[in-house]
Amino acid sequence: MRKGLFITFEGADGCGKTTQIELLDKYLREKGFDTLLTREPGAKGLGVKLREILLNYDGEVSPVAESFLFLADRAQHVDCIIKPALKEGKIILCDRHTDSTVAYQGYGRNLDLDRINYLNNIATSGLKPDSTIVFDIDVETSMSRVGKNKDRMESAGVEFFNRVREGYLEIAKKEPQRVRVINSSDTIENIHKKVVELVEKL
Repeated sequence: MRKGLFITFEGADGCGKTTQIELLDKYLREKGFDTLLTREPGAKGLGVKLREILLNYDGEVSPVAESFLFLADRAQHVDCIIKPALKEGKIILCDRHTDSTVAYQGYGRNLDLDRINYLNNIATSGLKPDSTIVFDIDVETSMSRVGKNKDRMESAGVEFFNRVREGYLEIAKKEPQRVRVINSSDTIENIHKKVVELVEKL
């Protein structure tokens, strides 16, 4: 029986979500809440090894193989970290989750969306976030924020990231109760206020 809250943060690289998740974690801890700050890929343990492969492997990677690596990381993360934390009543703040695979591999890599949703469901055993915040920003700004030192995923190009952005906005349209979109071209302080407003409603 889950007692905690599961909140995920999504968006293209350079959208500011990592800054916002850290600010929210600090805010909630100061309010006395027990939080868990985590991420996909790359949660502690096996996830660290999988993240290294996904972001830095310099050979050719099949889009399908890429998807399965993300899904393997997710299954490990959900079973070994997220579910136990929920039972303990923690507020879990996760930097990327299932929606990233839909946006990046589904829309970005043009893989079958129904198949991705099916596999996501297997990897998570049907667990869904209580709330998801998507930080939306135009591709040119996000790429300029990332800078020149890009990892394998960040180097996919403008057309790819336009499709990813479209994917996130489509997800939000399909699941308006769960997914909220925030314009991340605003100031860090204003965005944080909006995030807090959304989370306090939970």
